[in-house]
Amino acid sequence: MEAGLISGKTKVCGIIGDPIEHTMSPVMHNAAFRKLGLDYVYLAFPVRREELDKAVAGVRALNIRGLNVTIPHKVAIIPFLDKLDPLAEKIGAINTIVNEDGVLTGYNTDATGFLRALLERGIKPEGKKAVILGAGGAARAISFILAERGASMVILNRHSARAEDLARRIVQFSPEEVKALALNKENLKKTLAKADILINTTSLGMVPVVDETLVPAELLTKRLIVFDIIYNPVKTRLLREAETAGAQTINGLDMLVWQGALAFEKWTGRKAPFEVMKSEAIKALEHEN
Repeated sequence: MEAGLISGKTKVCGIIGDPIEHTMSPVMHNAAFRKLGLDYVYLAFPVRREELDKAVAGVRALNIRGLNVTIPHKVAIIPFLDKLDPLAEKIGAINTIVNEDGVLTGYNTDATGFLRALLERGIKPEGKKAVILGAGGAARAISFILAERGASMVILNRHSARAEDLARRIVQFSPEEVKALALNKENLKKTLAKADILINTTSLGMVPVVDETLVPAELLTKRLIVFDIIYNPVKTRLLREAETAGAQTINGLDMLVWQGALAFEKWTGRKAPFEVMKSEAIKALEHEN
């Protein structure tokens, strides 16, 4: 395909969510399609919760090849799909849909994207003690992939009942210890003293509230790996203070790009140009800021 030329054969992929204007996915995927010379285009579609069933029907009717799914639809969309990948079924949330002749299958590349971001740095979850901040959709994906890979964990959430619900779901599939506690300074101090990895899955610290953090700086130590899944800003206050404490830090950009790359591969059957996708995401972030 000639770069930028859309034809009657062009396959359509996209992302749905509400809101959706902030997404980095179109710049990443369209750059990847161009790099490999694929006759695909990737678009962002704002979809309200009450229109979700119609949107899925449209995927079938218009023969859209695949979708990414973001907040707030990762759980609500499941009843409208035909099949779930086994990992997505365990997690109970999806972020990727593949359309094979009208049969829609849901996958969770958030989980595998997070894992790839760890493994690329030589960090293996086996035997690690993780502390997870938050109990939403991203926490679901991350906690399940960590449990599957042999990590134990404590889930901290401001509403402890939600953390307890998630922990109960995970222990059905994991022999490792999974605890749930209220997110407060006392529990942070107690759990971080024994932790190997701290993962922030909440939005606190994201643009525009970049000076906010859930973790007091004095609780961060050089023995910790600190992973903040926020990618805007690239370096949150949590990561800045973790660096000052001597901890190894990971921002959310690699997870973002890996989840996109893994979805790309499911839609196209081609190896994703990860570095191209990452470069375009960084450019988009720099332009936005």
